[in-house]
Amino acid sequence: MTTFTQDLAAAAACASLLLACGDDGRETDSASGSETVAATVATTAGPTSTGGSESATAGSTDNSGTNGQTAGTTSTGASSGSTGATSDASAGTTTGTTGETTMGVSESDSDSSSTGEPCQGGGVGDIDSFIWIANSSEGTLSKIDTETGVELGRYIARPDGAGSPSRTSVSTSGAVAVANRAGGVTVYHANIEDCVESNGVPEIQTSTGGGDIRPWGEDECLAWHTPLPYTDNRPVAWTSGFVNPQTCEVEDRNVWTSGSSWALGTAEVVLLDGDDGAIINTIPIPDLPAAWGGNWFGFYGGAVDAENNFWATQLQGGKLIRVSSFDYSYQLWDVPAQGPGGYGMTITPDGYVWLTGRWTHRFDPETETWTSAQLFPDDAGVHTGGCMGDGQGILYRGSYSQIHGIDTETLEIVKTFDVGVDGDDHIWGVAVDFEGYVWGVPRNGSRAYKIDAATGQKVLTFEGLVGAYTYSDMTGFALNQLIPG
Repeated sequence: MTTFTQDLAAAAACASLLLACGDDGRETDSASGSETVAATVATTAGPTSTGGSESATAGSTDNSGTNGQTAGTTSTGASSGSTGATSDASAGTTTGTTGETTMGVSESDSDSSSTGEPCQGGGVGDIDSFIWIANSSEGTLSKIDTETGVELGRYIARPDGAGSPSRTSVSTSGAVAVANRAGGVTVYHANIEDCVESNGVPEIQTSTGGGDIRPWGEDECLAWHTPLPYTDNRPVAWTSGFVNPQTCEVEDRNVWTSGSSWALGTAEVVLLDGDDGAIINTIPIPDLPAAWGGNWFGFYGGAVDAENNFWATQLQGGKLIRVSSFDYSYQLWDVPAQGPGGYGMTITPDGYVWLTGRWTHRFDPETETWTSAQLFPDDAGVHTGGCMGDGQGILYRGSYSQIHGIDTETLEIVKTFDVGVDGDDHIWGVAVDFEGYVWGVPRNGSRAYKIDAATGQKVLTFEGLVGAYTYSDMTGFALNQLIPG
């Protein structure tokens, strides 16, 4: 039976930036005290390549006109790329009154004809705070109340139950999208009032958590599932949509994802309709190289920025991509060669794109430059996990059995929380909830930890996950932080 416990053990204070490692490549926990650790920082910029779609018909794209990859090595200074081809804006693009969408509000959203007052809130709904964690080995998804630590629902992530779900993303409406590694994206509603009666039985029939996992198709909070023909389907990220200035209703909340088929030239980025899962557009990325020793052919982590553009990175090096939400053109940048960081990925309200691994890499889209800080020695044997900003200048990131808080301007470590216990020493998933608590989810574990960011104390331990593996915007906090007003 799923339970949670209150854990008031205090977290250890800040560790040294270059943490000592034992013979097995793992860090030791000998550091103590309260200090701000100076970062080993390097600023670089690499070559870029661009591409785009010639025609954007719903469901498929003929992506000709893609520029070839620009060869070269990482060098100091900013770099720029040529503009890619643009798509037919009449087919599936998310548009406001002017034809272009920004996060939360349309370009022309100055007032409402129905009220005479500006639309308020930037499209953020009045939603409860949940964390959605994929039980990868069970093929399910857990919905956990972040205030009480109670699991309120557990749902099958793909019709056959064998999708190996991993990344989750939470909409501003509260709905969750989960990507299945083995292919396909599924959306569940969080709020009962959004669920749809379909079986003729009074009231909504849906999971209540724990062992209550309803057979596929019998949970009325299932919104949609879209099969995708990939053997590797990982990143997933909701857009915020835009506010219709006439109705002040949020429209066009859609879902970005990407996949590949374990071969060069098979990587694609896909935009799905958030209402029904229909494919709005598919953007092939034929000039994506293999990453991670030549074995990784697609994208690993993904997020949206304040203009609903999709950003994704490869695993442990390779390329960073931005796909335009307006015309589906895309641009590629080299990820810094130092100590590859490509496991965790997020975007913070200041517009920075973050990648975390043994190093922490920050990309500035304005200058197209990277700033990098080393966290582990280059010979560290295990890669490290996810990251999320708190909206107040700190990036939290997984680091073996710890979570580090990193100053987003200086890249110094300013907080360190000891988290893992009983062998759960690889904190892969990191998230911030709407009360400001930090969550850590060990790789392939059974627990999730809630941490008071002010004191470093673990205030709650959730028990009952099955092969958990999630590092993405699993609370929706990262997306909501990007929305103005």
